[in-house]
Amino acid sequence: MDMIHVRAVSPPDRTDQVVELLSGDPYVLNLIVRRGAARHPDGDAFACDVLTGAANEVLRGLRGLEIDVDGSLVIEPVDMAFSGRASENAARRLGALGNAPVWAQVEARIRSEGRYAPSFYLYLVIAGLIGSVGIVTNSQILIVGAMVVGPEYGAIVAVALGIDRGDRTMIRAGLGALFTGFLLTIAVTFLFSLLIRGFGLQSEAFDLGLRPVSDLINTPNFFSFAVAALAAVVGIVSLTESRTSALLGVFISVTTIPAAAAISVSTAFASWSEARGSLIQLLVNIVVLIVVGAGALRCQRAIWRRVGRRSRKRGHP
Repeated sequence: MDMIHVRAVSPPDRTDQVVELLSGDPYVLNLIVRRGAARHPDGDAFACDVLTGAANEVLRGLRGLEIDVDGSLVIEPVDMAFSGRASENAARRLGALGNAPVWAQVEARIRSEGRYAPSFYLYLVIAGLIGSVGIVTNSQILIVGAMVVGPEYGAIVAVALGIDRGDRTMIRAGLGALFTGFLLTIAVTFLFSLLIRGFGLQSEAFDLGLRPVSDLINTPNFFSFAVAALAAVVGIVSLTESRTSALLGVFISVTTIPAAAAISVSTAFASWSEARGSLIQLLVNIVVLIVVGAGALRCQRAIWRRVGRRSRKRGHP
């Protein structure tokens, strides 16, 4: 049974409203109230479990009372619960709504990826360097490895969330991190590629123009759009459902890091048409991931709102 654990601290003047909200909801279980027990912030402490399908309404009610502003509100996942008949009956009443994502958790997860510490740029540069080695040695394994190492999808999905929520600060921060990160990656990888060319470290096949890996990267076409769009949808769905295995598939489906590496390698080897194609590939992937990702978020919200309305018509929450 899917549920979350909620811990909250309420100002004393709002405690009765919180108790009324939580105790009156049949999908709130194991409610504990301790008046005057909390410190930093001071107030009345609450703890309860909420069935996931009803969590959005409960959290919306608590935030409507500004508990998260004047008190504290903490959400924790429940990995295992041995529930009684009351909770089993409540879960059955939820029906399809029982699988609804907890949007506060989803957004918190995306926002946490939208923090651009120095390690974000370090990972991006290292991924570009690995990708460049994969290109000059025609190693598909290294290209896949570079895709997995690259952290850029966190910034991309943060921009998509910013568009969905109308948060200009998040959009600017994400786009700025992507621009700076990829510019730094291309510059460092270009210098590394010049070193490879200067010492003749590239593979013989690459020297002879047999470049199956880079040719795949620097020739954007319809499938570039299609794969990026599909990856964007899968990425958003996997984030809302916490499916990390599907998210890993997204990382190795989009051609962002390989395209950045190909720009550097092609420029270092004076392959200007390939550099131009790689740049287009990079831009196509980033733009499609952001635009389709924002649309997928909005569609997800609309779908679950409709499911919620149908459940209420049938006598559910």
